[in-house]
Formats: sequence, C-alpha cells, structure tokens
Amino acid sequence: MIKKYEDVIKFSHPTSKRHPRMTLSERAAQFSPFAALTGYNESVKERERLTKQKIELADDERQILDVKLHFLQAHIKDELEIRITYFEPDLYKEGGRYITKRSFIKKIDAYNQMVIMKDNTNIPIKRIIKIEGEIFDLFYGIG
Repeated sequence: MIKKYEDVIKFSHPTSKRHPRMTLSERAAQFSPFAALTGYNESVKERERLTKQKIELADDERQILDVKLHFLQAHIKDELEIRITYFEPDLYKEGGRYITKRSFIKKIDAYNQMVIMKDNTNIPIKRIIKIEGEIFDLFYGIG
C-alpha cells in the first residue's frame, strides 16, 4: 500500500519563470489586518471619552480664594506647600478635566492673572476652584 502523496513528496517545490518567489514578509503582508476606515477606531474612542463641565464658583467661594491668594502672595518667600485644583479645558471637545497640583508657589502674576508654580506650571487664576494647605487650616480655619 502506497501512502498518500508519497510519489510526489520527493520533488522540489515548483518555481515560476514569470513570477519570482515572495519573501516571508511579503507573504505575511497578504494576511495582515486591513482597516478600511482609517482613523475610525480613534474617532470612536475620542467620542466615548468623557469630559467634565467647568464649575462656576459662588461669590463667597471666590472671596475665600482671593483671601488665600493674597495670603500666599504675602508669604511667597516662606515656600508654603499647597494643593491647587483647577480646570483644564479639553482641546478637542466641550468641557475638560480637573487637575490637582501639589507644589510650591514661585510667583503670583497679578498682571497676567497667573499662579506660577516652582515646576513652571502656569495656572490661570480664573480656572482655580480650590486652594488647600496646612497653613490655611492653622491660621484661618479655612481648608
């Protein structure tokens, strides 16, 4: 009994005279995934990404922030560590996100309405919603 294909197994692989053999990478490329809609997956992910709306502070909350900023301006050389929570608008869609930065203040620029941190992060004063630190608890009882 002859096993299946035993009579042809000894022959070499046929080679075309018109078409050269493909490299392994060329053959693999035939089976790579095909994205018919370029950028579609990224677009769907961007659409699903959630943003938050900016919180508008009440007048009394804004006054407390003013008191804290004036205190920090007066004690800038004391290098007080604080936590500032501020709103960062999204570049691509409506809304944004809230960031809490823990650091030391380098400067409060009243002209440009910016708080400049030691790591050179610039935070617009109008976007700040909360300033916290142990110094406020000790002196004012306002966290």
